[in-house]
Amino acid sequence: MGRKRHTEEQIITVLKQAEAGAKTAELCRQQGISETTFYKWKAKFGGLTVSDAKRLKALEQENTRLKQLLADAMLDNTALKELLRKNW
Repeated sequence: MGRKRHTEEQIITVLKQAEAGAKTAELCRQQGISETTFYKWKAKFGGLTVSDAKRLKALEQENTRLKQLLADAMLDNTALKELLRKNW
């Protein structure tokens, strides 16, 4: 079975329905997700608004990009140090 992707809006809507009193098992069945997925969503997105969730996603993407830049810089630094060690 293929992996479904839910948007932040859909996830927050499901969580708000659960907060309003809907049964977790019923929500999970309707959305086609496991209860484990529901509780992971609740841990990550619980209490967030849609705009907060979008901002969180943007920050995670920026963090990933910055980590990649740092790793590249460290690799270049290591290569230069190795080159200098051979020349001296």
